Amino acid sequence: MFTGLVAVTGTLAARTARGPGARLVLRASFDDGALTLGESIAVDGVCLSVDAIVEGGFEVDASAETLARTTLGRLTPGAALHFERALRAGDPLGGHIMSGHVDGVSELKARRDVGEAVWMAFTLETALAKLVAEKGSVAVDGVSLTVNAAGADDFEVTLIPHTLRKTKFGRLSPGDPVNLEVDIIARYVARLMSFPS
Repeated sequence: MFTGLVAVTGTLAARTARGPGARLVLRASFDDGALTLGESIAVDGVCLSVDAIVEGGFEVDASAETLARTTLGRLTPGAALHFERALRAGDPLGGHIMSGHVDGVSELKARRDVGEAVWMAFTLETALAKLVAEKGSVAVDGVSLTVNAAGADDFEVTLIPHTLRKTKFGRLSPGDPVNLEVDIIARYVARLMSFPS
């Protein structure tokens, strides 16, 4: 499980095809201890397992499903990425509960400065619209954000200066794709409501 509080921003160093999937070499420096083989890391919100530890980073394998359903399949070497280590027992839950299972790819629709903050609107698939609510939580590229407004095909957030400094969102431009994970509680409530009582 993750909370959407990005630990560090790093980069995609290289990608090598492995059958229909790919091996990704990721560059990041964590200041909370050494990585261990097999541990889960959220990479732009995608839960991946550390398969090798290398100088300045680590390597993971991404399946064809992961590459097709997230932005990881379209990123080029040098692309900035958000990294978060899995929640440990006793860690503060500062964002919201996240699984690292991406629900879909969205894109930045519009942005504007609001003082030192930045307002952003993202597209939203019709199937996910009922799972995103005003004042609820959503994960965008693995970052826990509060929804300001939610429509039938988009939602709005406001990023404070701290979030802009700690993430790559300060460089995000309209049309850029992002990974989206809806609130896990909303997902299960919707599933329960789909069955007759």
